[in-house]
Amino acid sequence: MTSLGMTTVTLESLAIEFFRQSEGKWHSQRRYYTLNKDVEPQEVESIIEVEYLTQDAPELIELARLHQLDSQNALVCGTKISWTSNYTGTIRKPSTGSTVFGIAGDKLYRDRGFATSSPVVATFTFTNPQTLCLKTEYNNSVFLEEIKLVGENYRTRQTIISRAGQEIMIGQYLEKRQ
Repeated sequence: MTSLGMTTVTLESLAIEFFRQSEGKWHSQRRYYTLNKDVEPQEVESIIEVEYLTQDAPELIELARLHQLDSQNALVCGTKISWTSNYTGTIRKPSTGSTVFGIAGDKLYRDRGFATSSPVVATFTFTNPQTLCLKTEYNNSVFLEEIKLVGENYRTRQTIISRAGQEIMIGQYLEKRQ
């Protein structure tokens, strides 16, 4: 991941615009590839709803409290993401949930992580105004994620999960605005 060499204000401004452009309902198709086992990729289809949150949103005030930030208005913006997911080719029940993200400086605060229900903090940067890059570390794992806006109606995402310095899984996503 490279950075545009931005100030905090510019970084936060890019995040605000990126989150605003991401607002809406998305159909997500994704595959998870397990790298250290010879297994078929796992395919998942989801409906994702992204809601832009302003600084005074109750969800962001609660997220600031959860992370014990100094001010209830420490987070300049954020998103609430809700989803319903169906795993294809398996007997798993559909999965539903939601999560809240909030931005302050170069940190993205979350109420939960990808593989934990505990609050987590990621660092973020932009390689360009349409591409958000995240790095999250917890439980001896590193999660690198890139989310790219492609025009007004598509997003791509890629997540690389590593444990103990070894890449173990790659998730690739194509999302179409509904």
